[in-house]
Amino acid sequence: MKGPLFYAKILLFGEYGIIKDSKGLSIPYNFYNGALKTDQSSSAVAKQSNQHLSNFVDYLEKLQSEKEALVQFDVERLRHDVDKGMYFDSSIPQGYGVGSSGALVAAIYDRYAQDKITVLENLTREKLLTLKTIFGKMESFFHGSSSGLDPLNSYLSLPILINSKDHIEPAGIPSQESSGKGAVFLLDSGVVGETAPMVQIFMENMKQEGFRSMLKDQFVKYTDACVEDFLQGRVKSLFGNVKNLSKVVFDNFKPMIPAQFHTLWKKGIETNDYYLKLCGSGGGGYILGFTEDLEKAKKALEGHKLEVVYNF
Repeated sequence: MKGPLFYAKILLFGEYGIIKDSKGLSIPYNFYNGALKTDQSSSAVAKQSNQHLSNFVDYLEKLQSEKEALVQFDVERLRHDVDKGMYFDSSIPQGYGVGSSGALVAAIYDRYAQDKITVLENLTREKLLTLKTIFGKMESFFHGSSSGLDPLNSYLSLPILINSKDHIEPAGIPSQESSGKGAVFLLDSGVVGETAPMVQIFMENMKQEGFRSMLKDQFVKYTDACVEDFLQGRVKSLFGNVKNLSKVVFDNFKPMIPAQFHTLWKKGIETNDYYLKLCGSGGGGYILGFTEDLEKAKKALEGHKLEVVYNF
């Protein structure tokens, strides 16, 4: 038995900034997905996933007993299914910043939450915030702390615009130009990233006044401008702001950029062939790229695997 599919997500803009109330824009990425499966698979991956799920059930039970869950789960049925070998069958790479744990959280909520908020309802701001809070609590099991945005994106399978911590809404994004030369792409760093240590570095940096003002005066400013440009389809202005954002990240978020990509990152800014930015918390996984000319970017990044996410 296999449950419905839940997709990966890409946070186009807003990584780290949304902690400090910048805008953010998150889109589903249908290339990768996962679903709960109940069959007696003997593969090592299925067994590992089943063990993870068993630990997750313990965590949800604890949340429920402490009245922290905001929602009741049918834990008995969940425990029974996990004992029978249920696992999360997923093609979403872990530690790549594309929401592998978010898809799992969405799948568990969808199947086992009682009185759940469904995708078919009129999704008021209150309902979206409730979902985000529930998902944040659930996903904290995997990352230590979570905004709840990844599971929300996966659950709704809609682009989400983050205006501020307590103002989120589904967003309409301009439709893709299949023949367009410009693109947003993913670049595989070949290294698995871990969210928790990266967030820790960020929080340490936040203790410095200089870092805080850079975040407010530059990082958040360019992030907000990128979100507005993208939603309005202002491509020329978008690339100017993405370039500025790429520079700010290169100068201030070095630990989050895998060392072997420092030169490539800088080269993009200098040649304007492409611009790179963090995809999620960084430290490995995917790097997000923006280019006005995909062929040019491919040549400049020869030897690297590019996955196109969106065409301009």
